[in-house]
Amino acid sequence: MSVTIKDVAKKAGVSPSTVSRVISNHPRISSETSRKVKRIMEELGYHPNIMAKSLVSKTTESICVILPKPAEELFLNLFFMELIRGIVTQANRSGYDVLISSGGNEQEEVEAVSRLLHGRRVDGAILLYSRQEDPVVEFLKTNNYPFVLVGRSDKYPDLLSVDTDNVQAAYDATKHLISLGHERIGFVSGPPNLIVSQDRMKGYAKALKDSGLEMRKEWIVEGEFLQDSGYRAMSFFMNLPERPTALVIVDDIVSFGVLRGLHELGYKVPEDVSIISFNNISITELSTPPLSSVDIGIYNLGYTASQALIQSIRHDGETVLPNRYIIPHRLMIRESSMYSRSK
Repeated sequence: MSVTIKDVAKKAGVSPSTVSRVISNHPRISSETSRKVKRIMEELGYHPNIMAKSLVSKTTESICVILPKPAEELFLNLFFMELIRGIVTQANRSGYDVLISSGGNEQEEVEAVSRLLHGRRVDGAILLYSRQEDPVVEFLKTNNYPFVLVGRSDKYPDLLSVDTDNVQAAYDATKHLISLGHERIGFVSGPPNLIVSQDRMKGYAKALKDSGLEMRKEWIVEGEFLQDSGYRAMSFFMNLPERPTALVIVDDIVSFGVLRGLHELGYKVPEDVSIISFNNISITELSTPPLSSVDIGIYNLGYTASQALIQSIRHDGETVLPNRYIIPHRLMIRESSMYSRSK
């Protein structure tokens, strides 16, 4: 026979309503009573009925993470793994569970988030990307659901969001290459509909302009956040009559494809081509050569996004909360861009 809330209340010497308040973390329950009741619950093996609890409290104490494409593809990039680690760590510390959902296209993403939120399986959502004309954002705004964007929105600048100053980060990365004497600097970008790709392109272009250098269309290649995109970019760049001597690359994983392509074509890094990329994932130091990268604080992006969403869900309506958080970045200079080039 399963243990009931009345069994816990009887052994703890409190009322069933007190046990319910302990389960829902009611602020008027003393820490001593809470510890006692939770100890009895553990001893008896009592597990609260989450569905019943959510009906009473009007909260599920769960949030969802919306991935922009099938999970098996995303998890090839350690950026998303580290981002989710930050989200889950903070959520667990706040007593929240995390569900992960994805779709093969934008419509499937909308359907997934609709099932979770309309079905009251979660209290809010975290979007791990920001793109132009996003139907998921439109759905969440229209239905007034709590959500946070990892990135930013051109259309809705006041959305709750957590981001890096990607324009400045790309500016700093490009300036680093310019300081080494490079004048022919290429850019390997991500999907053009993503705000992060656009912002990093802007920073790259501004650094070139401020330094009086030319930005040439043939030195810019767009692709996905995958190794293959970097590999294909090298085949294109190295067949140009006048090739870049340095590259700003939108993502570390893409950079590994660039390194592989350059090696197969017989070029050396940084002697023939200097490289700097973004995210500073853990294995950048282990590449050959170790990769210069812009550390954007991936874990902190996820942790802060989770924290901001849960604060929004719990908000009493009186305290004014910030709607935009910027995580600082820093350049991690390693061997892939330590070669000074004479002009």
